[in-house]
Amino acid sequence: MPAGSGPKPSGASGSSADDRQPIKTLIGGPRGALESILPPVVFVAVYSALSSSNQDALTYAIVAALVLAAFFGGWRLLERKRPTHVIGAIAVVALGAYFAGRTGSPAAFFWPRVLLNVLSALAFVIGNFIRWPLLGVIVGPIMGTGMRWRRDPVLARAYSRGSWVWVLLNLVRAAILLPFIANDTLWGLAASGALFYVLVIGTILGSWFVMKRAIPADHPGLRHPVGDPKSTDE
Repeated sequence: MPAGSGPKPSGASGSSADDRQPIKTLIGGPRGALESILPPVVFVAVYSALSSSNQDALTYAIVAALVLAAFFGGWRLLERKRPTHVIGAIAVVALGAYFAGRTGSPAAFFWPRVLLNVLSALAFVIGNFIRWPLLGVIVGPIMGTGMRWRRDPVLARAYSRGSWVWVLLNLVRAAILLPFIANDTLWGLAASGALFYVLVIGTILGSWFVMKRAIPADHPGLRHPVGDPKSTDE
């Protein structure tokens, strides 16, 4: 995810706008919504439109999803966004296409999304247990502190507690997908992208609330880890 502009010194007139940047970055903005919502909708829509009259409906649906993923990937690369995000987004669609093609089941297109959510939940859990909470790893660079928050026990604890909210998000998303896949509920799967985008927004707000409660009132905040030389110099 792009880190956006650097943090402003505390008290600067633009601080309130800058404080909104982490949330905007995590959500992904309008393009993030399109990337979450459109691929499953296009895949299901193409398959549903052709399945009754064309035996190659699944192939056309797979191609449509891959073309859309390539379009979004090319768009990001043209704007010099991080290639890791592009590769990850395309890989999920490509794996879904592989699963669907191998099994002949359009619902199997969504199995990689289940696996990705389970693995993401596991990664957040492991990060907390080894004291490298992934929420801090993701948000630290966005906030302009890098990994220096690890020197501050208060912020390390706050990021750890906030990470548990993301564990819950990933498990909930996997749990939602499983019955839809088992019952071949294609339009339920198509709607999952929009639902998950809303859940991400709720998770960001929820984890932010959890973190704020974990930080004492006299602490300088997420942008200023205690013991960080860069914070004391400002």
